[in-house]
Amino acid sequence: MLSRCIQHSNILKRSVHPRTLSLTGQQCRFLSRDKLSDSDKNGALSTLNGWTMSGDRDAIHKKFEFDNFVEAFSFMTSVALEAEKIDHHPEWFNVYNRVEVTLATHTCNGVSELDICLAQKMEQFYSKFK
Repeated sequence: MLSRCIQHSNILKRSVHPRTLSLTGQQCRFLSRDKLSDSDKNGALSTLNGWTMSGDRDAIHKKFEFDNFVEAFSFMTSVALEAEKIDHHPEWFNVYNRVEVTLATHTCNGVSELDICLAQKMEQFYSKFK
C-alpha cells in the first residue's frame, strides 16, 4: 500500500528521487537522517499545518486535539504503527483528547527529512478526525 508521504516540501522533493514522492514506510526509512539547514527546515515547516520549532531545542512540535480520548488514542496507534515501520519514534504526551508531539532525529541532534516525513504522516492521520 502506497501512502502519500511527501506532498509539498521543496527540500524533500530536491533530495528524494521524483519517482518516490509517494513513499511506503520502507522507503521513508531511507530518507536522510542528516540535520536540515535552517532554510530547509523553514521551507518544510511552511507546508505543515500548525507545526513549529520547539523553543528549547532543534526539534519540531505540534499539539493535536480530538473530540475524545478514543480518537486521540486511535491517532496515536496509527502513528505508532507507522513510526515502527520507518524506525523513527516520536516523543509525545497524551492527556484525554490532547496529543502533544515533538519530533527530532537523535543521530543528528536536530530535524531531518525523517521528521518532516513523519509529521506529514501525522497530518494525514489527523485529517481523518476532522
